[in-house]
Amino acid sequence: MRYSERPLAIVDLETTGLDASIHEILDMAVLIVDQKTLKITDRYSSRIKPRHIKRAARRALEVVGYSPRLWQTAVGLETALHIINEKAKGAILCSTNIYLARSFLDAAFKRCGVEDSTSYHHLDLMSVAWTRSSEWKLPRLTLDALCAYHGIASQPLPRRAREGARTQLAILQALRA
Repeated sequence: MRYSERPLAIVDLETTGLDASIHEILDMAVLIVDQKTLKITDRYSSRIKPRHIKRAARRALEVVGYSPRLWQTAVGLETALHIINEKAKGAILCSTNIYLARSFLDAAFKRCGVEDSTSYHHLDLMSVAWTRSSEWKLPRLTLDALCAYHGIASQPLPRRAREGARTQLAILQALRA
């Protein structure tokens, strides 16, 4: 499939910290989007059962609102990766911080012994926004600044990956306008 015909997989992750080598994914969401129309064709989101919660950064747990009670129905990471693989096969991963998302997903796929079925192409929304930031005269290039500039509601706390993925789609739609 040609690059221009591949769907986009807008991914958002909430993690136990910023280092993919020691921290883990707590919440993940993906929106499968038609690249030309930016219409959602499929979606998935789930809380993920942590294996090493003691390694978590306290602030990260506060941001996501982690509690053992809320994560009782969470799925295993391997299960979530298989579902993402099925839905995002051949898709171009897209995120506001693709480096962070990719590093956590790569580590997760490796840990679980699951082969990643997404495209090797990636789309970083902050890089796309940077190309227009001087025109917009933003004081800083952050997700909150982009949301404010485009009239998009910022993500409330505690953060959920499904809302984060929707926010990223709204940013992508604004960037394409």
